[in-house]
Amino acid sequence: MLLATQNAGKVAELQRILDGDVELVAIGEQYVPGPETGATFEENALAKALEGVRATGLPTVADDSGLAVDALNGMPGVLSARWAGRHGDDRGNVELLLAQLADVPDARRTAGFVCAAAYALPDGRTAVVRGEMRGTLTRVPRGSGGFGYDPLLVPDGLLTTAAELPPGEKDRISHRGKAFRLLSPLLLEALA
Repeated sequence: MLLATQNAGKVAELQRILDGDVELVAIGEQYVPGPETGATFEENALAKALEGVRATGLPTVADDSGLAVDALNGMPGVLSARWAGRHGDDRGNVELLLAQLADVPDARRTAGFVCAAAYALPDGRTAVVRGEMRGTLTRVPRGSGGFGYDPLLVPDGLLTTAAELPPGEKDRISHRGKAFRLLSPLLLEALA
């Protein structure tokens, strides 16, 4: 299956989560993905999956994910990857978010990672599911694992950030892990 992403971290993470059920191939040089214009994670994930099928003819899985901060009315949301103005600027995104939350009391620093995962098949069948990982945002980044906002979110019930968790433990509780574990059996059934 084609994985509609150019994010190497996401490819590695999804291969671990799917545990060999499906072999994923990243976009690579196959096509240049269009802009994400949906208003929701679900719209963006499905659009990316459909775009992958149109461009390659291959069954395609895609996701759209980000951080929804309660004190910011759900933002950065679908704009998470480009919150600081340039797509994929993890450091800039983290610094801007921390500056925006500087005066927010610890009790109101709740947030959640959200992931919508979708598949699209050449015959037109599609599915979209959603996974979330709730937690609290730190005041300084902690940890070197993961990517994006992982160094800021302490998942509910834990004392460590997502970036401080071993990869397998993070995959077990993460928004992406939840979404792709929901999507995988649907996809395997559709392909059977």
